[in-house]
Amino acid sequence: MDADLLRRSGSGGVGQAVTRKTVADNNSQGKTPRPNLLAGEDLLPQPKQKRSLAKRARLKAAALALFGEKGYEGTSVEEIAKRANLAMGSFYQHYRSKRQLLLALMHELLEHLNRLELRLRGTEDIRTGLRELLSHAFATDLRYLGAYRAWQEAVLSDAELAQKQQEVHSWTTGRVLAVFKLLQQVPGARREVDIVALARVMDSFFWNLLAQALQLSKMELNPWIEAATHLIYHALFTDLLKQDPH
Repeated sequence: MDADLLRRSGSGGVGQAVTRKTVADNNSQGKTPRPNLLAGEDLLPQPKQKRSLAKRARLKAAALALFGEKGYEGTSVEEIAKRANLAMGSFYQHYRSKRQLLLALMHELLEHLNRLELRLRGTEDIRTGLRELLSHAFATDLRYLGAYRAWQEAVLSDAELAQKQQEVHSWTTGRVLAVFKLLQQVPGARREVDIVALARVMDSFFWNLLAQALQLSKMELNPWIEAATHLIYHALFTDLLKQDPH
C-alpha cells in the first residue's frame, strides 16, 4: 500500500500522517504479495505502434462491455472482435484466447487497486474520510465490472482460476487489514476488536457488492457504501471522542 493514511489526533480530528515507511513496514509483516495473474501465460508481445495499441484497447473495451452484458460463457471471441470493429485475426494478434483476455483484464484491475491511495484525505471527520476512501475505491472497481462478472463465472469451471481467485482474496484481505491496523493505532480506537476477522468480513462484503453493482444505479450503490462506512466506523471507534451527527 504505497500511500499515507492520516490518523486522528487526540482531539478526535484527523491529525498528522502515518508515513509511507510505516505503511510499508506494516505490509511487509506477513502480507501476501499482489498476485500476478499472467504468470505462466504464453503472452503475445506488447504492441508498440499506436495503431496496434489502439486495437488492443478496443478489444479490452469490447470484452468488458460484452462480459458485463452476457457473461463469460455467453461471449465469444468473434463477438468481441465484432464489437471492437476488428477482424477475428486481429484478436489473435493480441490474445491467444478469451480466457487470456479475461486474465489480462483482471490483472489490470489488481494493478489499479495496488496503486489506489488508501488514505483519509484532509478531513476533520474520520467517518467522512472513510466514506470518501470507499467511494474512490469503488470508482476504480466499477470500470471492471464486466471482467469481474466473467471472472466469477469462469472460476466455477476452471480449477486454476479458482486457485488464483483465492490468491486475489488473500491479497485484498491483507490490504484491508493493513488499513484497519493503522486505524486501530488512532487514539480512541477500540483495541479489543478482532480486526483480522473484520477484514475478512469487509473484504467479502466489498467483492459481493462489486458483483451486484451491475444491477445497481449510482443512487442505489451509495447507500451500500454508506452502510460499509457505518459498519467500519462503529466497529473500530467509540463515539466518546467525537460526536457523530449520523
